[in-house]
Amino acid sequence: MELKNIVNFLFELGKMRYIARSGWSIIGVRDPDNISEHSLRTAQVAFALAVLEGHEDPYRVCAMGVFHEIGEVRVGDQNKINSRYVNADETKAVKDQTLPLGEIGERIMELWQECEDSKTHTGMIAKDADRLELMITAKEYMESGYPEARDWFDRASQRLQTESAKKLSSELEKMSSNDWWRGLKMPVVIEKK
Repeated sequence: MELKNIVNFLFELGKMRYIARSGWSIIGVRDPDNISEHSLRTAQVAFALAVLEGHEDPYRVCAMGVFHEIGEVRVGDQNKINSRYVNADETKAVKDQTLPLGEIGERIMELWQECEDSKTHTGMIAKDADRLELMITAKEYMESGYPEARDWFDRASQRLQTESAKKLSSELEKMSSNDWWRGLKMPVVIEKK
């Protein structure tokens, strides 16, 4: 394995910043999140969800979130309507991406495949993190004037597998995406003259 292969791979991963999540355009979102942004928050959700699930290695689950969309650099982000007509071979894309990387590629491919299959507890947590991130984004879009994002929220919610993800989903349903900052502002003090 040559170091230039790793550098090329890292440049390729940088292209994730320019590939928009295509499904949101169906409901008119003009500037949707990209697959890089989605992957970052998925990894963050994966870590938290793994800890909630009592997983022995939350870092592994987090790494799955980091790499779960890398094939989309080559095949694009296929939404559910696209996938009715276009059969993108994301597995081949990821194999082609990782093969030149030797052991690094083997490890990334293993992470990607386990998440994709979601048969192990680790893979289920990672897949649930992907779905929860979608739900969080859908909630933000609903509150920003895209009520049709409710469909994404509901469909993802129905596919959750872990108990912790289901509990987070229930809490997410009740909350506003703006709740996090309420109460953080410094109180206004009016001095009497």
